[in-house]
Amino acid sequence: MPRPATALPAEPPVVWAIDEARAPHYWFPRNCPRIVFLANGETTAADVARFLGLGSAKKVIAIESAWLGRILATSLYSYAITPETVTLLDDQAGYFVSTEPIEPVAVVPVGDLLERIVGQGIEVRLTPRLWPLRDALVASTMEFSMIRLRNATTG
Repeated sequence: MPRPATALPAEPPVVWAIDEARAPHYWFPRNCPRIVFLANGETTAADVARFLGLGSAKKVIAIESAWLGRILATSLYSYAITPETVTLLDDQAGYFVSTEPIEPVAVVPVGDLLERIVGQGIEVRLTPRLWPLRDALVASTMEFSMIRLRNATTG
């Protein structure tokens, strides 16, 4: 069912959907703060070395270690929908929306969330706090997405 977006209070209620490539960014408890980052064509070699290090993963999702237990305990389901029911809202973020209710064509358990994410070739990093990483990424040439950062530990 369509619902209002907290971050977009002036917009009509919508059903949100994400594209398949970015689905792993959302295989977390809803309010879990996380930062997704990767190199792109404008990323410097120094930033690749700094943020991706010696690992072979092309994408990293960083979460606060305090969320690990909740992530391990979460049962999450993927809702498959037909593309005719949604419109593209943000190509870079992979967001799709519908102002109409949507009946899913399938509902499938995601399974072990961390196993699924790692199985996609994504590195998961645990850190006590996300804010130092946030500050470093904003000043870098890395591509990044920050999700639910308002729930991150401060101080």
